[in-house]
Amino acid sequence: MGAFGWPHLLIILAVILLLFGAAKLPALAKSMGQSARVFRGEMKAMKNDDTVADSEAAAPAQREEGAATHTSDPGTPPRTP
Repeated sequence: MGAFGWPHLLIILAVILLLFGAAKLPALAKSMGQSARVFRGEMKAMKNDDTVADSEAAAPAQREEGAATHTSDPGTPPRTP
């Protein structure tokens, strides 16, 4: 059996109600929800920044490879990958 059972959880809930009061709990829940939403948005932005940085790092290498495949003959059109 786990360390916490239903009686323990009910006691913890009662203590939270006594500490914060019933009137403040909805505001507390709303604040926590907004914080979680902002956190998720920031995490998504960080992932997007990493993706953009990775693609920018790969772009110069692709340009260098493309320059190496061109012939020196000006009459020949450049090859596209």
